[in-house]
Amino acid sequence: MASDFSHQNLRGRNFKGRKDLVGANFSYADIRGANFSGANLTGANFSYAKAGLQRRWACFLVGVSWLVSGVSGFFSGFVGAFIALIFDSSSSTSQVGGWTALVTTIVLFIVILRQGLNSAVAFAFAVAVAVAVAVAVAVAVAGAGAFAFAFAGAFAFAFAVAGAFAVAGAFAGAVAFAFAVAFAVAGAFAVAGAFAGARVGAGVFAGAGVLLSAYIAWRAMKGDEKYVMIRNSAIAFAAFGGTSFGSANLTDANFTSARLQSTDFRKAILTRTSFHKTKKLDLVRPERTYLQNALVVNVLIMGQGQNKDFDRLDLRGVNFQRANLVDASFIGADLSEANLQDADLSRAKLVQAQLNGTDFTGATLTGAYIQDWGITSDTKFDGVRCEYVYMRLPTRENPDPFRKPDNRREVFASGDFADFIKPIFDTLDLYHSQGVDPRAIAISFKQLAENHPDAELEIVAMEKRGEDKFLLRAKTAATADKSQLSAEYFDIYNQLKALAEQEVKALIAEKDSRISDLQKMITTALQRPSFYSNVEQVGTMNNQGGLSVGGSVGGNLNNVQGDGNRAVLGDNNQAVLGDNNQVTQKNQVGADTGESLTKEDVVKLLAQLETLIKGAELPADTKEEVIEDLSAAKKATDKEEPNKQRALDRLVTVAETLDKTSKGIEGGQKIWITAKPIIVKVATWLGAAAGSHLLGL
Repeated sequence: MASDFSHQNLRGRNFKGRKDLVGANFSYADIRGANFSGANLTGANFSYAKAGLQRRWACFLVGVSWLVSGVSGFFSGFVGAFIALIFDSSSSTSQVGGWTALVTTIVLFIVILRQGLNSAVAFAFAVAVAVAVAVAVAVAVAGAGAFAFAFAGAFAFAFAVAGAFAVAGAFAGAVAFAFAVAFAVAGAFAVAGAFAGARVGAGVFAGAGVLLSAYIAWRAMKGDEKYVMIRNSAIAFAAFGGTSFGSANLTDANFTSARLQSTDFRKAILTRTSFHKTKKLDLVRPERTYLQNALVVNVLIMGQGQNKDFDRLDLRGVNFQRANLVDASFIGADLSEANLQDADLSRAKLVQAQLNGTDFTGATLTGAYIQDWGITSDTKFDGVRCEYVYMRLPTRENPDPFRKPDNRREVFASGDFADFIKPIFDTLDLYHSQGVDPRAIAISFKQLAENHPDAELEIVAMEKRGEDKFLLRAKTAATADKSQLSAEYFDIYNQLKALAEQEVKALIAEKDSRISDLQKMITTALQRPSFYSNVEQVGTMNNQGGLSVGGSVGGNLNNVQGDGNRAVLGDNNQAVLGDNNQVTQKNQVGADTGESLTKEDVVKLLAQLETLIKGAELPADTKEEVIEDLSAAKKATDKEEPNKQRALDRLVTVAETLDKTSKGIEGGQKIWITAKPIIVKVATWLGAAAGSHLLGL
């Protein structure tokens, strides 16, 4: 039975590494200062819980922020003393040094205001100006000293004020107090430092420095990207001693309406974790989680992502349940294992999105753009509401590109979209190239069906690719070994192609007439740009007349078409859904020669491989090694003049590692089957016969 800690005072409790907290109830509990690092909190309920700092820790950290403010005030006063040398009429050298300090500091302040403290360019520019001016006037000590103290003072005080602001969130109504005290302390030290230098001008400058630092702190806590370094430092400082979920497993955990300021989520597993209506989620330590992105955090809390741009973001495991994502763009984003239940994705752009294990249950997908999206057999479409989808992104010339259903007066009936999408998965894809022989295909397939009746082979699509390539797709039983079936099929096919003409004719004569029927249909598919099993119903997606090849091979030949060598429901040689070889080309050893690929295509394929490896169940050292090799291959390829040999060398290492891993680990075998066609495709582009070399053929 799951543990119940609801409504309890758990401040400062240590749950570190505990594995018995699955499904535990912490609702309405006070977990400030509690340590859940490394704990298994799968399915735990933290709704309405209060996390963050205990009161004594908050007081301590605010005190530290005052101390830092005092130090920054000292720096400001010291810089003021440098500048006050302008008024020293007894020494022209001192005056030059004072002017140098003033110019250097003004330039520094301007650059900080315009570029931000975290800008490397701003920092380098400021240093260059300081040094150049100082050297030019032969008073390097004054110029460099002013710069160093000015920068240190601005940073220290901005950090102190931001830190006080962040920590004070732990106290109801104490924000203004902490800010005011920190400001006063800094001001006092600044003025004291100024009068220690016996200069009124120094006091004026010190006050200006304090105001600048206060402004930086205010902008940082407002989320200004120019001062993100200040903000991150302040939040990290404020989380010291707060509630920690570092490296904890929070899969399916619920933080609805919880208060989370000063909480540490670094490296936590946040798969499908609910943050609906949480408070102060923007004041947590989010490193190495999707909480680092302010836009994602806002959607997690409010559920409003309409018209937002999530392109190419890593959103693995994000929980956007019931979110409004109408017209949102997820081009190239990784939404694997995400919870999109009941989300409104009308007209959303899901082009090239990775959707392995994504849950679309009850979601609305009407008008979505699904070109090359990466769905798998683990993607859930139960109860999806969808009237139509588009297979391409719209253009000015074609605002309605490749709509499905094709007839714009028709829509998917309830439940039809899931049926329309799902059949592509448990399929055996038999890809033929170079001298396609329809007779050999027909005989080989029938022989395979007779040899494996339990595989329940059923032809669902035929597709012409290029000038001399052909894909035969057959549905199989879920338990069928597709790798074995594919290997046996091509053994038969290659043997038949080697037979003399008379021997083939004699073999056909021995078989029933359905072999000839299949041969004719394959020949027709190769000769026509568009071909269906029932030509009277050219517009249908699912012809029930079908084709029976004998044995256990069923009917139902679906919508075989090319249309410029496009696939059944997709295009650009991406098969039914154009999934970049992730699904429909899973077992094709010889898929695509790669001749038509561009450098950009290859870089995308290598990036796709990286994503697959990151999500694979592989040993950590193996995964790290493969990702490093893929990153190097991608870098070598993505040059103005690609270094193909270096990229190929790294790809060979990747192939060898995955092949070796596939023989000893179940997860390795799965990823190798998926990755192999992509590697072949890339390798063929990198060099002649590279694909065969990589696969040991």
